[in-house]
Amino acid sequence: MFYLVVILLSYLIGSIPSGLIVGKLFYGIDIREHGSGNLGATNTFRTLGKKAGAAVTIADILKGTLTVFLPLLFDLHIHPLLVGLFAVIGHMFPLFANFRGGKAVATSAGVLLGYNFVLFIVLVAAFLITLKISKYVSLSSMVAGVFGIIYSLILQDWPLVIVVAAFETFVVYRHRANLKRIRDKSEPKVTWI
Repeated sequence: MFYLVVILLSYLIGSIPSGLIVGKLFYGIDIREHGSGNLGATNTFRTLGKKAGAAVTIADILKGTLTVFLPLLFDLHIHPLLVGLFAVIGHMFPLFANFRGGKAVATSAGVLLGYNFVLFIVLVAAFLITLKISKYVSLSSMVAGVFGIIYSLILQDWPLVIVVAAFETFVVYRHRANLKRIRDKSEPKVTWI
């Protein structure tokens, strides 16, 4: 029974809508009514600027990281990645924001940060290199996920392979409109890198 409580707690932590909180509390803006309408960090950067975007990115990463340590905190024999997976689901479909959430990137990265720091560094490096070359945040997120799968396969950590593949599936699915815009050459590019 307590296992279900921890999984529910992970979902609820993932459901904390960082972008909505930062937008409303500090700017008086509901970011779902601006830009892409998404609650994630990229839309926060575009709508509210660098400080707000950085704050939301960090908060969304830490949501995922925190949940990985819940089994240890409560002395439960449940795989931390399984618990983290529910944080990502909460981020995508947040109870506290009418189930309209982010695209799973930062919170997935946070789960992996808590589980395997080196993998997190690999993901960040792949993301930044791809962003430098392409200027597309969405594409960079998807490419980073591919590197995550490759790294997990090299480690032969099969729970990690499965969860990273699930995260990549979430990220690609949530970015399908971005993929269409990339094909149409209408996807916004970043200018700061």
